[in-house]
Amino acid sequence: MLRMAFARRRGPGIRFGKFLGTGTGSGFGPRDADLTRWAAITVSDRPVSFPAWDRIAVNHARLDLEPLISRGAWSGGSPFRPTGRRTGGTVLALTRARLRPSRALRFWRAIPAVAREVAAAPGLLARFGVGEAPIGWQGTVSVWRSAADLTAFAYRQPQHRAAITRTPADRWYAEELFTRFAVQNVSGDRTVLGWTEPSDDRHEPSEEQDTAKEHTER
Repeated sequence: MLRMAFARRRGPGIRFGKFLGTGTGSGFGPRDADLTRWAAITVSDRPVSFPAWDRIAVNHARLDLEPLISRGAWSGGSPFRPTGRRTGGTVLALTRARLRPSRALRFWRAIPAVAREVAAAPGLLARFGVGEAPIGWQGTVSVWRSAADLTAFAYRQPQHRAAITRTPADRWYAEELFTRFAVQNVSGDRTVLGWTEPSDDRHEPSEEQDTAKEHTER
């Protein structure tokens, strides 16, 4: 927790960086937090490392990502530069929101049903919650076999579709962001991510610039 509070977010070449706590993704309260697993997401043109974290980590995993589409803001800015490219490979969806305190209870009541749908969704490879604070500043990370699997879940599952429909009317969020990434490479121990399939050779490194790096440790 002290490392989260005082570690440097911006090293050489890092244009955007956040250290995040994690959770199971089934809820967004303090009881959902996983105090053994922490994450960092950075935007840079060069590989990023966290040697101080690596020295105390039992396991770690890293995903190299290319932003395909991005909507919304994070801390008042747009950290990702989407390429607009389509991909037939594995994708990662990042959602992040800052809840309005007056709307938080309604939001938390809606989450369990959506979380159950995610857990059973075809094509889901991994998922977990992320947050800048234990309450009110949270998001989700989910990895999908293909963009088609992600789209099918987002718009065909009834509970998730209902939550999307309610969002403008209920005004849950003071700020929100959704970004879809192409997964270019996965390295390290995938069990840290909750990966549900064995390793394969589909994730080849790419030389595409403006790559987002997510580094998750346990």
